[in-house]
Amino acid sequence: MANSFYSCDELKQLGFKSIGHNVSISKFAQFYGTEKIDIGSNIRIDDFCILSGDITLGSHIHISAHCCLYGSKKIVMEDFSGLSPRTTIFSASDDFSGNYLIGPTIPSKYTSVTGGPVVIEKFAQVGSGCIIFPNVIIHEGAAIGSMSLVNRDIEAWSIYAGIPAKFIKQRTKEMITKAQDFLFHYFKVD
Repeated sequence: MANSFYSCDELKQLGFKSIGHNVSISKFAQFYGTEKIDIGSNIRIDDFCILSGDITLGSHIHISAHCCLYGSKKIVMEDFSGLSPRTTIFSASDDFSGNYLIGPTIPSKYTSVTGGPVVIEKFAQVGSGCIIFPNVIIHEGAAIGSMSLVNRDIEAWSIYAGIPAKFIKQRTKEMITKAQDFLFHYFKVD
């Protein structure tokens, strides 16, 4: 049975801006504009993901199956953050008012695309089936419940859910200690 993840040599040939070590990327994932994609270390990207545009991934990140990251205006995922299956991140959006045409086949003078960076800070996790709109920061340690719509910044160490996502409760910071212990025991420098 063939390995469904790219080998280290195959990953180097894809032309990423930078790529760390211990990176597992499914051969069924698709990338557009690899020269704008920075990939840290200890990353796993599962089947049927699409990553397009200006994207920076820190380290210890998991992007689950069927996630889409549209980074024309920049997407950043910091260390220990993650996306559950079928999450979509948009860093840009067309104007749906009817005043403009929509789509990549239309010259830009007939469209109105706006947007801005999406940042998912350290230890933040996004549940399955979520949609994240442009110009959003999901602050450190925040968690987003499944099937939520994130259209504004999310407070640190909080749990949000719903359409649009609303504050549910605070989240513990215990994972910081666990991450420090993990890094100390598994990534010691001699």
